[in-house]
Amino acid sequence: MTGTFPNVSISTERLVLRPLDEDDVSALTEMMNDEQVGAWTDVPQPFTRDRARLWITEYAPVERAGGRGLDLVVTEFLTQRLVGIVQLARTDWHVRSTELSYIVAPWARGEGYASEAALATAQWLFRDQKFERIELRTAADNTASQQVAQKIGCISEGVLRNACIAHHRTQDGTWTDVRTDYIVWSLLPEDLEDADEQLADTGGFASYAAWN
Repeated sequence: MTGTFPNVSISTERLVLRPLDEDDVSALTEMMNDEQVGAWTDVPQPFTRDRARLWITEYAPVERAGGRGLDLVVTEFLTQRLVGIVQLARTDWHVRSTELSYIVAPWARGEGYASEAALATAQWLFRDQKFERIELRTAADNTASQQVAQKIGCISEGVLRNACIAHHRTQDGTWTDVRTDYIVWSLLPEDLEDADEQLADTGGFASYAAWN
């Protein structure tokens, strides 16, 4: 059984999650060149405008069309400023499960945007797409990402030892690989009861398919 995620926009009181657009090239490039993004993801450094454009025009559409995942830009509702990205990957349409990850731009951290965007995405997956499981993986030392997982109601299932490669910038400015553990988290529909109340306090969310 296979499926494909729709082109969709998900909105909360503060945020709009929408498909990537070529107008996002500059902000996406700047976000991906951030030190923390380089440390905790496998995004090539330096991240060029050409890579951003390739992601937007080729990688993201191919992943969605192939049923493997979905990439959504996170923007502020009022300013339309790009503040992050949410990704779904390794989607299993038979099991109705997918892996969720998120990145927040350095200029938008500390506002609770990651948890708000992740929670709205989870609610859309469970309610509109009828998914039964969302998985998150956080590096053992990435406490900020772990706090997001906990805030949206995820349950820690265990540790994948030595399964993650993080990155450390050396004194000469180059990056070196550092092996660490993955913490595996899961979120099921019944786990959202408490998180639903939190999002209700911020105005809830709505989804709009066939986004243009």
